[in-house]
Amino acid sequence: MHKLVVLYPKPADPDHFRDYYVTNHLPLVTRLPGLLAWRYSFDVAATQGQTPYFAVFEAEFTDAGAMTAARASPQGQQVAADVANYATGGAVVIHYPVHDETA
Repeated sequence: MHKLVVLYPKPADPDHFRDYYVTNHLPLVTRLPGLLAWRYSFDVAATQGQTPYFAVFEAEFTDAGAMTAARASPQGQQVAADVANYATGGAVVIHYPVHDETA
């Protein structure tokens, strides 16, 4: 599995971010080809001190190729272009392969 994570610093207007994100952005995300699962939270906390992030989003794909194809697709380009409509604090995008282990 391959995971894409988006970390959002605090926006200028948190209420607008929440409303726009849920009402407009997430419906675009659900149309990404190859998307296996997704989740988000507005309740980001740090284990110590203040968190530098307001919100977090996670998406799962079968592998890096599927994620790359999704991001390059017309739907992926639409998702990327939409970020400026709500994320005035910017966004940090990371991705990585997930290795499942059991204890």
